[in-house]
Amino acid sequence: MAGEADVSYDQDQTTIHVGVDTGDDAIIPAPPSADASAPSTAVLIPALFLAACGSGGGGGSTADAGTAAPAPVVVVRTAPTSAQASRFLAQSTMGATKATIADVIDKGYEAWITAQFALPRATTHWDWLVANGYNVTGNINNTAGFDTTMWRQLIVEPDQLRQRVGMALLDMLVVGIDAVNLNWKQFAAAAYVDLLLDNAFGNYRTLMDAITTSAAMGSFLTFLGNRKANATTGAAPDENYARELMQLFTLGLYQLNMDGSVKGGSNPPGTYTQADVAGLARVFTGLSLATNVSTTPDRYRQPLVMNAAINETGSASFLSTGASGGGMAAIKTALDAIFAHPNVPPFVSKQLIQRLVTSNPSPAYVGRVAAKFADNGSGVRGDMKAVVTAILLDTEARSDTALTTATAGKLREPVMRLTAWARAFSVTSPSNAWSFGDTSSQSTRLAQSMGRSQTVFNFFRPGYSPPASAIASAGLVAPEFQITNEQSVVGYVNYMYGLVANGAGDAKADYTDILLKAADTAALVDEVNLLLAAGQLSATTLAAIRLAVDSVAATAAGGPTNRVGIAIMLTLAAPEFLMVK
Repeated sequence: MAGEADVSYDQDQTTIHVGVDTGDDAIIPAPPSADASAPSTAVLIPALFLAACGSGGGGGSTADAGTAAPAPVVVVRTAPTSAQASRFLAQSTMGATKATIADVIDKGYEAWITAQFALPRATTHWDWLVANGYNVTGNINNTAGFDTTMWRQLIVEPDQLRQRVGMALLDMLVVGIDAVNLNWKQFAAAAYVDLLLDNAFGNYRTLMDAITTSAAMGSFLTFLGNRKANATTGAAPDENYARELMQLFTLGLYQLNMDGSVKGGSNPPGTYTQADVAGLARVFTGLSLATNVSTTPDRYRQPLVMNAAINETGSASFLSTGASGGGMAAIKTALDAIFAHPNVPPFVSKQLIQRLVTSNPSPAYVGRVAAKFADNGSGVRGDMKAVVTAILLDTEARSDTALTTATAGKLREPVMRLTAWARAFSVTSPSNAWSFGDTSSQSTRLAQSMGRSQTVFNFFRPGYSPPASAIASAGLVAPEFQITNEQSVVGYVNYMYGLVANGAGDAKADYTDILLKAADTAALVDEVNLLLAAGQLSATTLAAIRLAVDSVAATAAGGPTNRVGIAIMLTLAAPEFLMVK
């Protein structure tokens, strides 16, 4: 079909061939070749984009670690190169730009992080929706505006470290708008994303309070209006939030050492029991919306309040502690007990490392970050600034050694492939429509859309490993591979092809700067390589892309635009871009 990419698999499933069928009016023509196997007609992508991801020491480790103090976090103070700055931005932002690369080089990593911490919060999603008229009665039962505000903020706002950490938290502390059983869904979901962004540089304990009293979370995990037990009917409190709060948000299933390894060898002790779940469920009763007014969305921005009539005021036992008297005091006691659990630092730290840097951080890396979570150096537990800084400045994040380590890195999340292109090439939407919409279709879009997960387990699990793969055989995990298959590979390439060529509505790239390099193949490909792939394209990939670019004359009608399009699209399909290292 004209205007789509043609993606085919070899029978041995070891490579994917990506060619482009463009039609007469395409902005990115397929480079002509009489030889179907010639590099000019295809870029070869290793099976499902990469052979392995993560840094060694993977999620399957069960050894009991020692208790020696971890090595200090490495703070890099030498001026980074352009490639190093771009690599850093791939881990800390939604995508590098020429301006942000220059800023990192000028400031250095540590000062750049400090400057990002100091930036004011961008206009909240809630305020943007109100300012742009989405709070009209016609939107009371739809999601209009949610995807719009999400894409806009991820792509254009300057508080990029906050955006990136906020999306990492949304991958971990999941709420999906379509499973929020409220009216004004876009506002309820926006308020939830706002609280993640507001607390991205705060304290994890405060964040636990915020999600517990969120209307969106209360609906998503079905504890909104949760009622105390009824001895007459036999009804018991809903246990959903109590279970997921421990399993997914704070503790995990098994007891951990500080380096993230599981205690107990082949028979690891659990972190909680069904009795703990039942006890906590008694605590999380009575939480209700602040008002009954449904004609405006305002109540979804307000924290949940306690309805004493349905709250359990008796005693509740959990995690070797307990609470009595009910109300918000009991919830505080419960959250304090969970937060104090020794699993929280390694469990949360490892997942944040996975979202930002590498799927399989070494136990030492996890231990160093977990130590900062447990104590930021001033006796404070859960300081997100200290944790984020430790993750991004650690030697395993900043050392160039990872570039030549086969097991280092992670598969780039599909949404972050789009935002990398959009930020690198200054995508704007003059009408503020930002028409990318819901991109969760795996057959026609990205197989992921932020805030649109259908379940609390996210689009992909942190411990997922592709079955019967070299990754699994090596004892490694590759979370993003859970949404990577033949259909999603084809869908991604086709969708990005259309965006690179034509944008989405009036959300279009500005290729003015890169077009100045269109006639110089080496300069063009190098610039795209730097912006999108942090200069990591291999010599083989670079040669294939340059050959494809050279198949279109710079002097031909539309030649410069087509050459730029080829360079960008083939980089977006290259394994070195799809892999964040």
